[in-house]
Formats: sequence, C-alpha cells, structure tokens
Amino acid sequence: MHWKYDTPGIPDELFERSEQVPITKEEVRALTISKLRLKEGFTAIDVGCGSGSLTVEICNQIGGGVAYAIDFDEKAVELTRLNLRRFGFEAKVILSDAQDVLPRLPEVNSIVVGGTWSNTRKIIEMGISKLQQNGRLVINTILIESACEALSTIYGANLEEVDVTQVIISKSRKVTTGTMMLARNPVLIISATKPTS
Repeated sequence: MHWKYDTPGIPDELFERSEQVPITKEEVRALTISKLRLKEGFTAIDVGCGSGSLTVEICNQIGGGVAYAIDFDEKAVELTRLNLRRFGFEAKVILSDAQDVLPRLPEVNSIVVGGTWSNTRKIIEMGISKLQQNGRLVINTILIESACEALSTIYGANLEEVDVTQVIISKSRKVTTGTMMLARNPVLIISATKPTS
C-alpha cells in the first residue's frame, strides 16, 4: 500500500498495530512532522520508534533522504519494519538502546525523541550532538518530569526557537444516540533548532 499524499497524518487504522507497542497518533504525528521541518533529501533519526508510524511519516517527507529508527524493544523494531514495508518505504531500523547506537550514527538534519524513557538528559544531549547546524530537535512526551528535564537540557545547550506545545485531542465515536467525543492523553511536543555556531 502506498500513501498517495504528501501531507502528514496518515490514518492510524492503516498501520499494523500491536497492544504491546505504542503508536504516535495521527494528529500528533502531523504536528511533529511540521515541527521537524523536513525536506526532500534530509536525514533524520527517530529515537524510540515504537510502531514506526513516525518513521513512515518521516520517510514520506524526505524522499531520497535517509531515516534511522531506533528502539530497544524487539517487537517495536519488527512492527516498524512491517509498517515500512507496508507503505513501501526504507529506513535503517536498529534494535538497540539509543545511548549505545547514537554515537555511531552520522550527523543529521532532524531528530525526534518519542515516548517515555529513562536517561532523558543523556539521550537528548547525544541527539543534539548529532544535529547539523540549523537542525531540528523534537521531543514528544506525556510525562511532565520528562518535559522538564528535556527543557532544561535544551536551554543548557543554548538551542534556539524553543517551543512547547501541549496537544489535547478528542476523537469522535458513533454511539446509538449520536456521536460522542473521547479524549486522548495530552501530549507535550517540545521543539528547538541547533544554532549556527
């Protein structure tokens, strides 16, 4: 199956899913992609790729560029590979802890760090070190503690254009009496740019 549009926000139901592996929801993906400011030919890293939904969206934006998807969970890596094949995209999918693999990767234009993880500061610092000048860093989290640590790390690294957006989404569900709205978990999207030194 090929997604025939350039716009992000591929419907969630088009992805292979698993109860054990998280997926970044389509509206959050669309905002994340906009914050990454991707172009054709760019290189990008998806740290904590989960189901691979963001990796697929990144590949859709960068054309002939190179995407790296990292996760320590074997199920997540398998699902990411499956979703990439499903949409006809290729990426370098790596089963590893981000701290072990990031030092071996090249510098890239964009990095997204997703999910909730330990060693927040270390992973973000390593991500920043892999960003080219004017590169974009985006962090998605549902935990306030992770957001606080991410922000202090970003400010400590003197990144520019720092932005924090809280996304609260409700989706409709048809019920016998009409349509109701179901709220999803609020997500914090933190973005910043690595300055030209």
